[in-house]
Amino acid sequence: MSTWKTLTLAAVMLTVAAGRARGQGGQGGQVTDKKTISLEGAKAVAAAAAADARRNNEGGSIAVVDDGGNLIYVERLDPTFPASAEIAIHKARTAALFQRPSKVLEDAISSGRTSLLKVAEAPLQGGEPIRVNGVIVGASGGSGAASAARDGAIAIVVAGALAATTSNR
Repeated sequence: MSTWKTLTLAAVMLTVAAGRARGQGGQGGQVTDKKTISLEGAKAVAAAAAADARRNNEGGSIAVVDDGGNLIYVERLDPTFPASAEIAIHKARTAALFQRPSKVLEDAISSGRTSLLKVAEAPLQGGEPIRVNGVIVGASGGSGAASAARDGAIAIVVAGALAATTSNR
């Protein structure tokens, strides 16, 4: 077979294969569209939480992770202790990976389910999943505020801020 015939046959086979792949969702049905929080979104919602902390004359750290627990953004407000940033990240990861507020895990441990201490990074109040239209796109973590309850309140502000900005569009 001549080189031209071979190249033409290969091109036809690739075209047919590409058409079949498009007919099956573009990648043979193996790829999905997934929403996640962007860096800009993380900064915007962290700014809302920072404003809330400042209104209450407190410091703290605010962390935002994606739905897989990967850090997107962290901010440490003065005055707070240096480890608060790391703790906020762990609380956010816990909320993202367990897809529930980290306080739920803290309560379960307090009720005797101590085995969770082995699997949860920071089963402490202050981690909240971030949902948009019911889908978890990330999580927030707060640490170093005036109390555990305030850590949780700051994380809730972050989680609610993204939902509020996306529902207004």
